[in-house]
Amino acid sequence: MLQRASNFDTLTSQFHWPRPETYNMAAAVSDLWAIRDPDRLAIRQVREDGTRHDWSHLELNRAANRLANALVAHGVNRGDRVALLLPQTPETAIAHLAAYKIGAIAVPLAALFGLDALHYRLGDSGARALVTDRDGLSKLADIRDGLPDLELVISVSGPDTDVLAFDALLAAASDRFDTLATTPDDPALMIYTSGTTGQPKGVLHGHRVLLGHMPGIELSQNFLGQEGDLLWTPADWAWAGGLLNALFPALALGVPVISQAVRKFDPEAAFHLLEKEGIRNAFIPPTALKMLRSVEAPGTRFDLSWRSVGSAGEALGKETYDWFREEFGFAVNEFYGQTECNAVLGSAADLGISRSGAIGKAIPGHDVAIIDDAGNPLPPETLGQIAIRRPDPVMFLEYWNKPQATRDKFVGDWMVTGDQGLMDEDGYVHFIGRDDDIITSASYRIGPGEIEDCLLKHPAVSLAAVIGKPDPLRTEIVKAFIVLKADQQTGEELENAIRTFVRERLSAHEYPREIEFVDSLPMTTTGKIIRRKLREREVA
Repeated sequence: MLQRASNFDTLTSQFHWPRPETYNMAAAVSDLWAIRDPDRLAIRQVREDGTRHDWSHLELNRAANRLANALVAHGVNRGDRVALLLPQTPETAIAHLAAYKIGAIAVPLAALFGLDALHYRLGDSGARALVTDRDGLSKLADIRDGLPDLELVISVSGPDTDVLAFDALLAAASDRFDTLATTPDDPALMIYTSGTTGQPKGVLHGHRVLLGHMPGIELSQNFLGQEGDLLWTPADWAWAGGLLNALFPALALGVPVISQAVRKFDPEAAFHLLEKEGIRNAFIPPTALKMLRSVEAPGTRFDLSWRSVGSAGEALGKETYDWFREEFGFAVNEFYGQTECNAVLGSAADLGISRSGAIGKAIPGHDVAIIDDAGNPLPPETLGQIAIRRPDPVMFLEYWNKPQATRDKFVGDWMVTGDQGLMDEDGYVHFIGRDDDIITSASYRIGPGEIEDCLLKHPAVSLAAVIGKPDPLRTEIVKAFIVLKADQQTGEELENAIRTFVRERLSAHEYPREIEFVDSLPMTTTGKIIRRKLREREVA
């Protein structure tokens, strides 16, 4: 989408958003390349045993067409929600594309989610279909009776009771399908994000969300789409970072993507993968970059081909930025956004837009400001809230079935982020911190409400409060303050049992890594827990 320019100001001044009457993400990502260059590599799957399987754009497109036909044949229609509970595999991309082709709404779910987290998201979205694997089926078995809308379950691991086999469905279906001519504003994708109170909210995006991401991702990869580019991310494709900061923008630009399903990020293995595959471009969240520092002398030990690395999801920090540049000879391009409105601020080292300790500047096409509580833009070097002006193609349509929460996200035409920052005299934005209770841990945004609700289900817990405790590796870790019921005794055994209880019901990134048993919690006169006081005490 971006035209190369000699400097950032020229790039910004000459930029204009395309305004197509029809736009479908599957057409942009897959259909066009299947016609233009059918044999072009789309996805290279690297399996755990080191073997590979290459998917051309034509093969990927035909598989998506087959699944689209199968979904329609089983009653999935335009506007229906299709949930995807899969790791980073080609089948994940195929399921997304199939959903977009028929005008359905894809609902990605992280493979690490526990039973309560899955039950809520599948139920709240009213998902009619689910594409998953053997691990997902084992979780679904305990909750399916409570999901009356879920009519169709497809497994990439083969058939099961009331479950259809992915491969058999594709084999029986036609590989021809006319992608629906959707508008840019038609719903396409819903990603759940955590809030400070209550359950997570479904962030609903239109097909235009991919258009909106393109400038920021192209810049963060130093003009992605050059000859020989090959992209990889360790980020889960169920997360907006893996899906929209890496997979789909790369495929839309004709850049092949490395797919590798791993259970846990291993920094040493990551460098071996980068070297062996000749990866040129990477999206690596800050926590993973910090973990890469644990590898001894990677810049000299490994013969690396990479030329660009983008990073987002939490603050990168000056120390990690400086280490990477010294070790590898080029700068990480940090960028910023939220699930609701992503890749709106960023860096572009190739154009000289890169500053240690700063996120970057407003990406071309996005109007970003630091505002006060009334929605007034503030002068340079003044602390305020980072906000993005609507309309903006990357901005969400609404929170699913939550009109008041949607309205509360805006002050006039400014979408507020809940992030405090300031803009310096040169236009660089510096992230200062959250102004609410959201926890940022290893690039995941975690709402305390869902964890507190889960803790209260434990038979030993009377009251619970959850905060983010500062951590040098993960930015923050989840810490729980717990008031036990009168007949309970504190101890390591109970502590471990509570951790396991949350981990199994929510996910591996949400369980409290620290637990402190207390006699009481700070509360307002109306009985609301004052998490701010707990955070202040923890910092002190």
